[in-house]
Amino acid sequence: MLSEGWGGAPVLVTGAAGQLGHELLSLLADRCRLTAVDVVTAPGVTDLDLADRDAVTSLVRDLQPSVIINAAAYTAVDRAETEADLARAVNTAAPALLADLANEASSLLIHYSTDYIFDGSGELPRREEEPAAPLNVYGQTKWEGEEAVRQSGCAHLIFRTSWVFSHYGHNFVKTMLRLGSERTELDIVDDQVGAPTSAAMLADRTVHVLAGLVADNPAGNLGSKAGTYHLTCSGETSWRGFAEEIFRQARGLGWELRVRDVRGIPTSAYPTPAQRPLNSRLDCSRFCEQFATTLPSWQECLRDSLQRLADGSE
Repeated sequence: MLSEGWGGAPVLVTGAAGQLGHELLSLLADRCRLTAVDVVTAPGVTDLDLADRDAVTSLVRDLQPSVIINAAAYTAVDRAETEADLARAVNTAAPALLADLANEASSLLIHYSTDYIFDGSGELPRREEEPAAPLNVYGQTKWEGEEAVRQSGCAHLIFRTSWVFSHYGHNFVKTMLRLGSERTELDIVDDQVGAPTSAAMLADRTVHVLAGLVADNPAGNLGSKAGTYHLTCSGETSWRGFAEEIFRQARGLGWELRVRDVRGIPTSAYPTPAQRPLNSRLDCSRFCEQFATTLPSWQECLRDSLQRLADGSE
């Protein structure tokens, strides 16, 4: 179990070389005995192919973690349309296996999912209990992964989020900064609406939740608030609005950008292999009430990420 101050507690983080995994490692490293794994080599990270059931099983059984944080995911939304087997191996089969192993070890499993499990209809924020209707392979495999975790019977927290960005890795913010330095005009979709969410905020609130569970459950019952929750930054915008705010804040921090005109276009004018939901809004009130916290605005989190980029932080 997690001891007071998390000293010596075994915690396993998968997907440690990704945006969210990177932030989780930075927050957890001094709080617990941490094992970080990924299929990509990174400093302090051990290689692990999540499709290798024997390797995953051996690792978890040897480690006997109190907490498994599954930040690994196949997130190439368009490529998933032609790589469905690979997407399903990472987004469905791996969480299912981790859930079974968590149940066996009496571990808490924290798993992250996506707004793409919904069909994007309407304009109201979706609540957790609303029916899933994924529009693409990525969303379908993430939904199947959620269901596998819930049906396993393990103590779990599933956090659904949207439009993740960071100063680290590949994401929309860094793509816009690159394009904004190269072009004077950009066409950006403006009929998809959601909440840009920083990996740093996701990691911070994950640690907040864990710290609260440890404090409230000294006997180790970390599954006392198990369930599915929506977790995004507060506020909403379109991809065009997100891009415009990136450019506005970046200029304020001294970025020299060529872009002068950001034109809004409909999704229909930018066809992609995978269909995207138009409404990615998620209602996060259950998370805030259950874990006694508030959520920062996406603009505030963007400012933090841009500042870290400007400072050269990794």
